[in-house]
Amino acid sequence: MIEFCASNMHHGTDRIMAKFQEDDTFEVIEYGCLGNCGECYNNPFALVDGTIVSAETVDELYDNILKSLEQQQADREALDKLLDDL
Repeated sequence: MIEFCASNMHHGTDRIMAKFQEDDTFEVIEYGCLGNCGECYNNPFALVDGTIVSAETVDELYDNILKSLEQQQADREALDKLLDDL
């Protein structure tokens, strides 16, 4: 799940939110406020499965979100393998 803050759209996050919304494999939600005002004011950011992902630019944020999703998937697979091996 990728969550975006409407108050953070001044950084251009609406553009990458739309890109993720075009792909049905992503669950994308926009909120009026995510409660991370300091982060919201300073940088483009999103919550990826509850974890803050931020960047200096919107394009970098897009890449960081993809990396975070890949890392979380790898972590889940490693945990599944560990549990299967027990």
